[in-house]
This record gives sequence, structure tokens and C-alpha cells, in this order.
Amino acid sequence: MLDPNKRKAIVLLHQEGMGLREMARRLKLSRNTIRASIKQDGERRPRPRPRKVQLDEELLRKLYADCQGRMQRVQEKLAEEHQIQVAYPTLTRRMRELHISDPPQARCARVPDEPGAEMQHDTSVYQVRLGGQRQSLIASVLYLRYSKRRYLKFYRAFNRFRMKCFFHEALLFWGHAAKECIIDNTNLARLRGLGVHAIIVPEMACFARHYGFIFRCHERGHANRKAGEERSFYTIETNFLPGRVFQDLEDLNRQAFEWATVRLEHRPVGKGRLIPAKAFEHECAFLIPVSAHLCAPYQELPRLVDQYGFVACEGNYYWVPGEDRRPVKVLQYSQRLEIYSKGQLLVEYPLPPEGARNQLFSPPGQPQPPHQPKSRRHPTQQEEQRLRAMGETVATYLEFALKPKGIERHQTVRALFSLSRQTSPEIFERVLTRALRFGITDVPTLRRIAILLLGQDGGPLPIVAQIDEEFRERESYQEGLLTDLPDFSLYDQLLEGPEDTHGASQESEHG
Repeated sequence: MLDPNKRKAIVLLHQEGMGLREMARRLKLSRNTIRASIKQDGERRPRPRPRKVQLDEELLRKLYADCQGRMQRVQEKLAEEHQIQVAYPTLTRRMRELHISDPPQARCARVPDEPGAEMQHDTSVYQVRLGGQRQSLIASVLYLRYSKRRYLKFYRAFNRFRMKCFFHEALLFWGHAAKECIIDNTNLARLRGLGVHAIIVPEMACFARHYGFIFRCHERGHANRKAGEERSFYTIETNFLPGRVFQDLEDLNRQAFEWATVRLEHRPVGKGRLIPAKAFEHECAFLIPVSAHLCAPYQELPRLVDQYGFVACEGNYYWVPGEDRRPVKVLQYSQRLEIYSKGQLLVEYPLPPEGARNQLFSPPGQPQPPHQPKSRRHPTQQEEQRLRAMGETVATYLEFALKPKGIERHQTVRALFSLSRQTSPEIFERVLTRALRFGITDVPTLRRIAILLLGQDGGPLPIVAQIDEEFRERESYQEGLLTDLPDFSLYDQLLEGPEDTHGASQESEHG
């Protein structure tokens, strides 16, 4: 705002005949400002205030509910349908005054970027095509706030053990760790409480101390507290996943490792064009060194050795050498499996690719185990196909009854197939029709319905079995014709009885 004394000076100088350029040079003002002051005779005239817009409370509440709380859409409907022009800040302020909308959320604390002070970790779910099939995977990212370095890996499932394995792998690759790791309020590391009041699980707190850092949860709803981590997920979605083809999970993680540790580390970041690799060289002096000799995290799994000499772990079976069938201790690492008995290492196996199931493993370079367990899996695809081929009624009932997954589904299919073999097709179809009408899925109830329907028919059971006369044309029957007929005379003698045999012997003696 121009000072009133300067306004008067401009008018006096103009009356004395001084030009605009000279006044602008002396007073250090623009010529437009000088012209406006001369035009107003040195008096600042207040601008007319626009008419105050009256906003009806009931109308605002109705529009807020119709637009599902979207303020921009409320502003548009006010202008288009009610010819009310109102600025967006005015509208939101009025909504808060009337307690229609929620008050603005408090901003998370601003923390300066200090070298070696902080790293951030989080996970996010993505739909990724592996070998042409879309699968749900979990991306885990560790982010150094100052140098902007990232470490990325994908998992099918992410639990506390895999979280420790991921940190071990990432921090050993960097060789350093920051003092704090900012996480959300996940139960993988948080025992109870939220934000600054969160208590970390003792197991995870002890794990972090080995690497020289501590876990710290941000406040509830303050995801921007780890904005660099959230930006990493956006970069994955927009830069890493598009335009790349992945054959399997191993191929995906191989490309993710190269993208995060090579491409991103030499790509300029932000307005300052910071290079993460060079910034990390400067930050190393402030980070905590991580020893390369730290023991890798593992989980202890007590197991029993079955009669074939195998132990089960995550759906696969590993052979234990020796004839002792005492309980063993299995130590599962991120990439290998070790089996111990009485404190002695018996055998070590590399873990198969994640997702492998029902595979048998034995030590390489040794003969295969003499006995192997039968397949633990008992699929029911063939039984289900035969049931569906019986007709539309059976197929409709299967769609209704086979909603559960896992072992319950297989048990239902086997029970229905067994019932179909024990009854005629007509009775089986009538049973499923009634069961579908009343929403029955209990197999014992289906059997009682079948018995009830058989009793209602009241007809006698067939005495003579139905024989297919074409059996004489079968190859096995034709081969049987070439053999000699069996001698059944011995059975005829047994049927005569002991008295007939004794009388025949006396007649032979007198004769």
C-alpha cells in the first residue's frame, strides 16, 4: 500500500511540472502507480466491496450430502443450479462455521532433512502380471530420507519374519543404517498405542538394536510424515511397473533390484537435481555402520519326522538323513533351510521359489530316499467334472454349495460324488432339487432326503440284476474262452453229505 505522504508528494510534483519518468526515478515507483495517484488527486479511494453472498444452511447441508462431501462439486452445483457465485475458500470456511464439514486435519510435523537421521519403511499392494497372470503382490520399500536411496522387493505375503529378512538384506547391501526408522502404526512392529505413544514389539525392538536404529511410529492419519516413502510407491506405479514384462516373482525382484539400486541412484531427484549415489557418499559419515557378520534372521520350527524320513515346511517336504525319527529343529532363513538334531546340523537345503508346493527334496549328490510319501494332495477336479456332466440341476447346486474354499470344498465334492454312485441319477437329481430349494448343504441331510425319496416311491426293488449282454464281446471274455472249464465235481461230492458216503462204502465191501 502506497504511503499517504508519497501520494501528496506525487500531486505537488505534478503540479510543479515534473515529468512521470523523473518522479518514477526519484520516488522509485512505477509510472502506472504515479498515474493512478495523480488521477485520484492523492486520495486513496476504497474499492467498492462486492455484495455479500448469503448461503442458506439447509441448501448447503443438502448439497454436501448429495455430493458426498466433495466441496468442489458443491461449488459447481451452487453456480450451475442456483446461480450463486462463491469463492472456494469462502465456501469451505462457511461449511466449517456451520459444522457441516470436518475441520481441516492438522498438518504433520515438519522435520528438516538431516544426514543420517532418518529412514522410512512401508508396504503397498500391487496387481502385477507374472507370466501373463495377474497376481496380488506386496511391495516393501526402505527409503533413506536425506540421500533418497531406495531398496525394493516384492513378496506374496509379508509378515514379521519377512520384515526382518528384508531389513537385513537392505541394510547389509547399504552397509549403513539411519538412527530412526519411521513406520506407520502396523502391528508387525507395534505392540500397542499410536504415534508417539506406540510401544514397539520387544522382538522387533531387539532386532533393531542389533543394527543400531529404533522404530518410531508416526501419528495416526499423518502418512505425509513419510512423504518420501509414499512418493516411492507412486514412482513404482508410474515408472517401474508400466512397460515391463515379468516371467515370475524371481524375475520381478531381479528387475526391481536393478531399477532401485542402479537406475534411481543415478537419476537426478527434485528441483535441486540431487543424485542419490553422490548424496549417500556424503551421508555415510553420519550413518551407523552395519557389520557384515551379523547373523541373518531366522525362525525356529519344531518338526516331527514322518515314517518316510521327511519333514514338512511351508507345503514342501525335506528328507532327513539317518534312521533316527526323533523330533528335529528346523531353522528357516530367507534363502535356506537348516535341520538340526540334538544341536547337530544334519542337512541344509536351499529354499524353493516362493509359492512352490508339495515338492520333495533330498540332499544333492546322494541317492534318492528308498521310500517316498504318497502325494499329500488329493484333487477333486475329475469328480467335479463328472458331477457337472450329470445335468444342469447338479451344476446349479454345485455353484451354490461349493462356495467355501480349501479342504471343505474337496470334502463336499467327494461326498456328493459318493452319493451319486449310491443312488440312481433320477433320485440324485431329485435330492439336489429339494436341497437347492431349501438351501441345504449338509451331506448327512442329503442322505436322509435320498432315503426319504426311496421310501416314498414304494416300488419293489428289482430282484434280477440287469446284465449287459455285450459282455461276451469283450476282449477279456474272449480270452477266457480259450482256457479249460473248471472241474466242480469235488463240490458235488461235498454236497452229498456224510451218510450217503458211508452207505456207499458198505455196499462196495459186500459186493
